This record gives sequence, structure tokens and C-alpha cells, in this order.
Amino acid sequence: MAKKKEKFYVVWYGNPAGIFGSWKECQLSIKGVSGAQYKSFNTFAEAKTAYNKEYADYKGKNTKKKTLTKEQLAKIGEPNLYSIAVDAASSGNPGKMEYRGVDTQTHKQLFHQGPFQQGTNNVGEFLALVHGIAYLQQQKSDRIIYSDSRIAMGWVKKKKCNTKLKKSAKNAKLFELITRAEHWLKTNTYQTKVVKWETKAWGEIPADFGRK
Repeated sequence: MAKKKEKFYVVWYGNPAGIFGSWKECQLSIKGVSGAQYKSFNTFAEAKTAYNKEYADYKGKNTKKKTLTKEQLAKIGEPNLYSIAVDAASSGNPGKMEYRGVDTQTHKQLFHQGPFQQGTNNVGEFLALVHGIAYLQQQKSDRIIYSDSRIAMGWVKKKKCNTKLKKSAKNAKLFELITRAEHWLKTNTYQTKVVKWETKAWGEIPADFGRK
């Protein structure tokens, strides 16, 4: 089994602020802190440099080295900021799962659901997409919607959450949401364009929870 890659977490605004060597420590620092500012880095040197700068210098930017060529980046282009972006996060598989949608340009949170017990990331990505599409329809908006999950995009296209997650008493509410989402897809028509977020070119999706 490959060794899990070490990461360092910078917390600019938390209780306390600082540089942490694990996500667990970072979580304790930001728990209960409204508007907490934090991000992960691959090396301590990068984290130290970032900590001595402002959060605004790193917010929404990719901290990983890009592996794409200039030609590839040029072909992909820049993201369409007239859009919303959705993402999910799960602590364990299954584990506590939550999802949200944000304005791609401003990163303003538009909706957030969870945490739900015994969920998976894929289920969260699916629910986030359906929620986002329904949200845009309700707002009568012609914005596009970004997702970094090809699996969730495929499930939405087929109008079926093809999860292998087993139903239990703890995640019954989650399965209710899945059923509602599938029903919504089957009984509604929409023009919203669902687009894959190009993480390698643009960095983490704006709705990312920062747990990588």
C-alpha cells in the first residue's frame, strides 16, 4: 500500500492560527470559527511562506505544481466565471458527508447541506449537482454549473444515483434526498449546462472544502 502523501495546513484565521501537520489538527483549529481561513500545502516550506503572506494571496488558487503543458493550458482556456461550482466532502467512506454550491467568481456560498451520517463523496457530488441545477432553475438563471466529479455528472445524465452505499438507520435521511433528487431529474427539464471543472489547469474547484 502506497504511503499517504504528507500535507501541511496553514490556518491564517482560526483558534489558534498557525501551521499544522495533519488535517485533524487543522480541524480543531477552525472548529466553531466563523470565516476561518485555511489551505493545504505539499511542503512545510510552502506552508511557511504562505503563512507569512495573506490568505487572499492563496484563496481559490492551486497550491500544487501544474503538470499540463502551455499548449494544453491554452487549449483548456480559463473558467467561465458566470457560473456556480459545487463540491462535496466526506470524512471516511462512508463517513460524515456534506456538500455545497458557491458563486465561482466571488466564492460566496449559495447553499450548504449536511453533514449527513454514513455518506460518500460520490453521493454528495451527485446531490450537490442536482441541488445546483434546481437552484439555478429556481433563480431563472442561465449560468452554467461546474463539478469536478465525472461520476456524479454521469449519474445526473442518467438520472440515477448508482451508488453501492448500503441503506441504514443512520443514513436514511440521505437516501430520502437521493430519491427526491432522482425524482426531480425525471420530472423536470432544464437547460443548465453541466461542465467539468479542470482541476489540473485551474486548481481546486471554488466550492472545495479544503480537506485534500
